[in-house]
Order: sequence, then C-alpha cells, then structure tokens
Amino acid sequence: MLLASFSFAFMGGFAKVVSQVLPGVEVTFFRNIFGVVLVGYAIYKSPLKQKGGRPFLLLFRGAMGFMALLAYFYIIAYIPLGEAVTYNKTSPLFVAIFAYLFLGERLNMWAIFAIILGFTGIVFISQPFGGEFNKYDILGIFSGLGAALAYTSIRELREFYDTRAIVMSFMGVGTVAPLFFMLITPYLDVPKSLDFIFSPFVMPQGVEWLYLTLMGLSATLSQILMTKAYEYTKAGIVGTISYSNIVFALIIGIVLGDKFPDSLTLLGIMLVIISGLIVAFSKDKR
Repeated sequence: MLLASFSFAFMGGFAKVVSQVLPGVEVTFFRNIFGVVLVGYAIYKSPLKQKGGRPFLLLFRGAMGFMALLAYFYIIAYIPLGEAVTYNKTSPLFVAIFAYLFLGERLNMWAIFAIILGFTGIVFISQPFGGEFNKYDILGIFSGLGAALAYTSIRELREFYDTRAIVMSFMGVGTVAPLFFMLITPYLDVPKSLDFIFSPFVMPQGVEWLYLTLMGLSATLSQILMTKAYEYTKAGIVGTISYSNIVFALIIGIVLGDKFPDSLTLLGIMLVIISGLIVAFSKDKR
C-alpha cells in the first residue's frame, strides 16, 4: 500500500504537469484509456463470470467515478497537489454517510466524531472565511463525494458483476464521456465556469506524450498494488497506510513549485487524515 500511495502521488505529479497545457477532461481521457486496454485484454483472456441485472447502477458507478476523477484532474492544475489529494481522500467520510443513508449501516459515535473532524479539516483547507467556497474547493469536495458514491455502489454491484466489469464501467465511461465532451465543445457556446467539462481537444506535443504515458502506467501500477494490499491484510491497516499518499503528494507538489501549506491548511490536512484513520479502524474493528 505504501508503494501504491507513492505511485498514485506520482500519477498526480505527472497529471499536474500536463494539466498546465492540456484540459482536465483530456487528461482524464488519457488516464482511463490505459485501463480500458488492460482490463479489456484481461476480459478477453478470461470471459466475465457474473449474473448481472443492475445495468443502471453499473452505469451510475461509472459516471460518478468519472466525474470525481474529472474534478480531481481539473483542480490539480490550480491548487497545490497535496490539497487536491486531501480533498479526494475525504471519500471515506462520505462513504460512511452514504452507507448509513442507503445501505442501512450503523454509524457509531467514533464514526460521527470522525465525520465532524473531517469536515472541520475541509473548512481549514478551503478557508471560506469570506463566506463562500470557490470553484476549486467545490470541485475538490465533489472529487471525494463522487468517489464515495462510486465506492458505495460497488458494495451492491459486487453481488451481481465480475470485478473487472465494475472496473470497466468506470474506465469505459471515463474514456467515452471525455471524448464526447471534447468533440462537441467546438460547436457549443459554454460559459467559462463549465470549462472543467467542456474543453476542446489539444494535441499533446513532444515530452507531453511521455508524461501522459507515465501517468497512465503509474495509475495502473497503483491500482494493482492497492488491490494486492487489500488481499494480503486487514482493510483498516491498508486504509491507514493509504494516507501516506497525502505526504508524498505534498512533497511532489513542492518539488513541482507548489507553495508550502500555511498553518491552517496543514491543520486541516491533519484533521482529514486523523478522521480517515478513525473511520478505517472503526470499520476494521467491526
């Protein structure tokens, strides 16, 4: 899991570099096309074994995963990498809420405390002391919320679908949807506020192809390592170590030119990490 977190942070670093010249929706496309090829080949070699029956929920999982990733890749071009990753790592807090609302899972006192602590951390990171969250804060929070909706849906989907089909729903939507949005953008007059979805395709140049390739490979490696980690030991332990991703992202972001976080932002990041650890250990204990 430590290696997976390291690889995921590098993926964010490569994505941050190319996001300076390519739109986030295009970076999302290239991030997913690698997965489509690899998972598609795995399905070709060993056909799916599943009963199916929940196509709309499968599509919902893919759409939420795609939108969360799109929001993440968009904001890393504008805010420090460590902050973007921290927003994304709020997903366990939202999963706890959604599992309570939709799956009937119990929220114990530790989970409630963790949720309050985590959202306090979000306030310190975004610092909306003027009364408003800005566009990047809203999209950052959605990257965690959307991922949580996708993860929550997996709990029901795994009873009906092969794991590879669930992964392909995310990769497939994350490839087709960005391509569609990039193709129709030149024919639309969309406001600047929607540039995170509607952006024209920009042909990568020179070294940008290398960065996109390394981004795709590091993302795939991270997924493989994370899956193996969950196979080998308890989810609480793996979930705890996964928060090292934030530390790696902070370091990589600073190397790439991000400013060192101020004291309130650091406090917010620490609160999000602590809240995530509490959720992970409380689930592992149950």
